[in-house]
Amino acid sequence: MNCRFVVTGGPGGGKTTILEALQERGYQVVAETARRIIRDRVAAGLSPRPEPASFAQDILRSDIEKYQSTADREAPIFFDRGVLDALYMLDAADALTSAEIEQYVQAFPYNRVAFILPPWRDIYVSDSERDQSFEESVSVYEGMKAWYSRWGYEIVEVPHDHVDGRVSFILSCINTS
Repeated sequence: MNCRFVVTGGPGGGKTTILEALQERGYQVVAETARRIIRDRVAAGLSPRPEPASFAQDILRSDIEKYQSTADREAPIFFDRGVLDALYMLDAADALTSAEIEQYVQAFPYNRVAFILPPWRDIYVSDSERDQSFEESVSVYEGMKAWYSRWGYEIVEVPHDHVDGRVSFILSCINTS
């Protein structure tokens, strides 16, 4: 069984908080790439984001490295977004053909269960690295849901709940998959 699980969705849905809670419970977690790129760019005196295709290419390269660095194992590994998220961005920028995207999807598979966090206005905040509006978060969420479905993933929506409840929900799903 593929034990690489993706947690995805729009910005500000609680992905990082949930992944931190999973890590506190002893699970291996792979951090999101986009925030690191934004921090590095700002520290270097650059604008937070390069143009979309370049940003997505940088994310894809890093996400592939992260994927490859996680050995096949029997214990779950949780990814804060994944290769497919970068491919979604590249598709939106018309930077890859459908055939190229399909090759990446096949080369870097995750568990067929993909966890998606719906937008949640009550917890949404913007910051120096999350500059999208709540409405943009909703749009990204809808796009990711369709994108992962397009590539054959079973989308499991993580309900709005306190952090422990959301983590317990995810863990109960992977124990039955």
